[in-house]
Amino acid sequence: MFFWDVFSHHLWRLTVALNLSDKKAVVAEISANVAIAQTIVVAEYRGIQVADLTQLRAKARAQGVYLHVLKNTLARRAVEGTAFANLASEMTGPLIYSISADAVAAAKVINDFAKSNDKLVVKAGNFAGKSLDKAAVAALASIPNREVLISQLLGIMQAPVSGFARGLAALAAKKETEAV
Repeated sequence: MFFWDVFSHHLWRLTVALNLSDKKAVVAEISANVAIAQTIVVAEYRGIQVADLTQLRAKARAQGVYLHVLKNTLARRAVEGTAFANLASEMTGPLIYSISADAVAAAKVINDFAKSNDKLVVKAGNFAGKSLDKAAVAALASIPNREVLISQLLGIMQAPVSGFARGLAALAAKKETEAV
């Protein structure tokens, strides 16, 4: 029996067992994450082994990504009236949701894992209200994260100053040798 068969049965039982107030709490939790999110990526996860899913969750946690299997109807309610509302049409089937405040983290976690595990199939995404297909999610995932971009920018900004300082030091050394 595939992991999905067992997992979907338990997910169904869990969802059915939720009463209205529990469902409202789940929607509120998802809505809170969506409110601070820049990116949401959804992927189908049929047939993924438990150990692989555990690794994916650990990577997501390390990157600050909210990664959960959610009931699609609850996820649709959570994105209603937000910049991610157009993603609701893609919320069908067994999906895992990757939500992040970092612009590229959600896409990077899902895309990197999908490269090594063909059972995880990127379905769609949304970045700042713009719909993304599988290729656009991969392109977003290829962008360096915020910290790398900041360090690259600082390197570019420091280059002229450090070049000027080296030039002054070389000029001072030349003057010193001429004076002697």
